Amino acid sequence: MSIKFESIPTPSYVFDEDTFRRNLEMIDTIKKRIGGEIIISLKGFAMWGAFHILREYGFKAAASSLNEAKLIVEQLGSNANTYIPAYSAEEFDKVLSLSSHITFNSLTQLNKFLPRIKENTPNVQVAIRINPESSPLQYNIYNSCIQGSRFGVTVGHLNGTTIEGIDGLHFHTLCESSSYDLENMLELIQNKFASLIKKIKWINVGGGHLLTSPEYDIDHLVEVITMFKEKTGLEIIMEPCTAFVWNTGYLVSRVLDIVTTDNINTAILDISFSAHLLDFHLMNIKPSVIGATEPQKGKPTYRLGGNSCLTGDYMGEWSFDDVLKVGDVVIFNNIAHYTMVRDNMFNGVTQPSIGIWNNKEGYRLVRKFGYNDYKNRLS
Repeated sequence: MSIKFESIPTPSYVFDEDTFRRNLEMIDTIKKRIGGEIIISLKGFAMWGAFHILREYGFKAAASSLNEAKLIVEQLGSNANTYIPAYSAEEFDKVLSLSSHITFNSLTQLNKFLPRIKENTPNVQVAIRINPESSPLQYNIYNSCIQGSRFGVTVGHLNGTTIEGIDGLHFHTLCESSSYDLENMLELIQNKFASLIKKIKWINVGGGHLLTSPEYDIDHLVEVITMFKEKTGLEIIMEPCTAFVWNTGYLVSRVLDIVTTDNINTAILDISFSAHLLDFHLMNIKPSVIGATEPQKGKPTYRLGGNSCLTGDYMGEWSFDDVLKVGDVVIFNNIAHYTMVRDNMFNGVTQPSIGIWNNKEGYRLVRKFGYNDYKNRLS
């Protein structure tokens, strides 16, 4: 049974539980095949109303802040695998108490906090983030290896330095990437950081592995990981986010008005691109709209506009089979990752509700936002 979008109040984020479970089953199978750990990264998906499902499958999670670590312990019942670019002295002990793994971004932070870990929590695993100074990513906003990057220790940082007391290495250089990109990265890291690899027990290959996409070559991944483990003796940790929630999320909106200026038809929706689809808006990447295509001559074509006062709060254009009318539903799909976690209340635009759909029970409202959520956020 398909989701009955017409019956869902707008605006609303809708999470497809059935697809989520299929993704988890697939990732669990991959996890067993590679003989490693695969955990979900909360920076891309923190809708804890679905975390009970993650618990069913035994998945753990990665945190990038104290709040994410708290949420992991509270809602998943396991300690976090934590990396924060810079730990504050005031928060560090609390972060440490919530973590199974702690990764440091710099040698300075490692040297500052390592004695505290060894003295108080010697069972916590310690790692340093490395920067191989090379990445296949085209968008600098996601490329941690750009010139002057603040992320990770480079080979240059290691010159004349001896690192002791670490259990692992961590890198994050991929985004919705293939197993072939990972293969190239592992080969580069083995060459550039050979001296460190000899001292550690595990390596965290970060996120960006689109494991649940039909185009992802799982057999090749298994081959790459198996050969790497045989060659280095290291255990593998992967921490994707998008793969867990691929094709699980929808933003359901409704047309409020149609405005035509200079022969451009704009359908104004009851959502905001700058508030509710910020990742797409910043990257100027068009999200997928169900039932719409790239502009086609002879078809009704519209720019889609957000309901805020920001001039640039629009995207487009899309062609539809039929003329759009006020009240029509417009559905953006595959938006669970890096969308809800980045939304905001700019302009006081109505915040989309959060709901879960499954084929057995239909739609279940999880959270509805109102005026007090907007009011209490800033004072």
